[in-house]
Amino acid sequence: MEVGKNLKLLRNRKKLSQEEVANSLGLTRSSYSGYENSVAQPNIESLILFSDFYKVSVDDLIRKDFESFKENEWERIDKGLFSDVKGTKLRVLTSIVNQENQEMIELVPVKASAGYTAGYADPDYIKVLPTFHLPFLAKDRKYRTFPINGDSMPPVVEGSYVVGEFVQNWMSIRKGTPCIVVTKNDGIVFKVVHNLLDSQQSFQLCSTNPFYEPYLVHANEIIEMWKFVNYISPELSEIKLDDSDLSKSLQSLQKEVHELKDIITNS
Repeated sequence: MEVGKNLKLLRNRKKLSQEEVANSLGLTRSSYSGYENSVAQPNIESLILFSDFYKVSVDDLIRKDFESFKENEWERIDKGLFSDVKGTKLRVLTSIVNQENQEMIELVPVKASAGYTAGYADPDYIKVLPTFHLPFLAKDRKYRTFPINGDSMPPVVEGSYVVGEFVQNWMSIRKGTPCIVVTKNDGIVFKVVHNLLDSQQSFQLCSTNPFYEPYLVHANEIIEMWKFVNYISPELSEIKLDDSDLSKSLQSLQKEVHELKDIITNS
């Protein structure tokens, strides 16, 4: 493991002393020094402390050699961004295909949605999900369907299902794009997304219902992004006419009534 060497590089990058880091983490200087010098190996609790403090993933901390990092990789760490937002590393998805080798659309039922953040990469979880096929969707893209709860995204009502297209490169998401966002803390949410990766390493999630305030989610908290394609609803959206449309409708109705009267009179 590269933990000790990586910790030293991270600390020097922040221009901190061992004592300053140790005090910030509630450790003794000798304990922290022992980790840096590889005299002792940190336990999982300490690794999580280092991960949160330096804004790097535990996996990177123990597996990667930070001495080999290029400046652009260090810039990501300086920004506190360890998620692969550009999708340069393949995001592995478990998919179901039918007998004709057509990729199916998995549907995450309401009861299964609570476990999605733990099971999204587990073939045993995915293979028991209901599946269906929509022939009008592109064959070279990956789709999945998620349940909608609450009233934050009208005209999509509670009980609807949103079909999303998997997004590999999160940088490609444009301002105002409706997306299913799967996060570590909130699970599955459907929101209008504003890309703030360059400035805040985050996405702003907004509801179409003005009652709900926008909020930020850091990229490190996001597991998956699915761009809205269409939705399946148990209800027909209410059609609202403005004054002009209503006036035209009334005029048309009046015209039809007069025409009907003429027919009756002349018959």
